[in-house]
Amino acid sequence: MEDVELHPLRPFLPGNAQLLMLGSFPPQRKRWSMDFYYPNWNNDMWRITGLVFFNDKEHFVLPGQKAFCKEKLIGFLQDTGIALYDTATAIRRLQDNASDKFLEIVQPTDVASLLAQLPRCKAIATTGEKATETICTQLHTARPAVGDHTEFLFQDRPLRLYRMPSSSRAYPLSLEKKAAAYRIMYQELQLI
Repeated sequence: MEDVELHPLRPFLPGNAQLLMLGSFPPQRKRWSMDFYYPNWNNDMWRITGLVFFNDKEHFVLPGQKAFCKEKLIGFLQDTGIALYDTATAIRRLQDNASDKFLEIVQPTDVASLLAQLPRCKAIATTGEKATETICTQLHTARPAVGDHTEFLFQDRPLRLYRMPSSSRAYPLSLEKKAAAYRIMYQELQLI
């Protein structure tokens, strides 16, 4: 089972988190610009976040580098109450690329144990098709349309599941339109 990759990062779970964002799995380390979530320079998650919260897509970019500022991100996420992890803890890559389409999930994340550590969490957001499929199967909930949410009960706790546009540049939507969808979610959750 040498080809099985274990998740390289610990869950990022600030105690005040009201939102748990779940991607699929980090890209191969050769694609990382920092040692944190959404590390691929060509992934627009942190540009979307910068645009939504600071009206500046470069807000989390290290000046003069093709990298994001991990420390700035961590401070922002802790202050805002956003937790991060992925829907898989072990995967196989079926091709040598970062596409979710070619990920085989060997071990899904135990989302219940993450939620148990986040007593203030009122929503989960998935950031791609594979993550959405995985979470809907695990939580036995309906799949929302992209940019929308469904409501469900999890252990007598009302939660929302938001299905957000993928922050991958392969997803055919402009940065501004992706940011508009994320802005609606953050506003509905009163995080901005």
